[in-house]
Amino acid sequence: MGNMAQEEESVKATPLAAMAEAFEELSKLVKTCPSYHLRLITFCDACSLVSVLFGCLGIAFKFAELEYVSKIRDLLEASKTYDTLEDIIDRDIENNTVRSAGSHSRNLRRVRQGLDLIRALFEQFLLSDDFSLREAASAAYSQVCAPYHTWAVRTAVSAGMYALPVREQLLVRLNENGQSAEKQMRRYINASLPVIAYIDELYMARNISLDW
Repeated sequence: MGNMAQEEESVKATPLAAMAEAFEELSKLVKTCPSYHLRLITFCDACSLVSVLFGCLGIAFKFAELEYVSKIRDLLEASKTYDTLEDIIDRDIENNTVRSAGSHSRNLRRVRQGLDLIRALFEQFLLSDDFSLREAASAAYSQVCAPYHTWAVRTAVSAGMYALPVREQLLVRLNENGQSAEKQMRRYINASLPVIAYIDELYMARNISLDW
């Protein structure tokens, strides 16, 4: 009995398991009812766990890690003033700063993009045991981020892909084995989709396009 408890605690302690659990909780909240107002601090606490994964991916995703962490830091600071995600968007609408560089609404869009990038990476990673991390990361980046980046950024990211850790190295860094990692990745994919859709709906409900 004691060994089983220790094993369960070990699983929960991994970065992937912590991410998956946090987003499952967020997913439950946003699916409670269509008009649910997600607290900004709760959202930030869950999203902060994702930065660990960016750090494990090396130089190719350094741009994403730096941008993601800075945006989370901004939203955490904003949570001292604003209670919900809706509050920051509505305030930026009032100030006509939704798309302005550095606005909380714009930073929320970038955090949402980071969450979706990890979701896409996990999906590609799980396609096949033979699918390399570089192929998975390249496909995920092309799908989620490349359309919004300049040629210079896309070129730099493409070059950095060759410095990614191999599949086995990533699992070691995340303190996971193959079977456990796949389970946690699927949990995150399933839980993150409703959260990403919730964020998108906040903008669309206010007639703000998502193409930026």
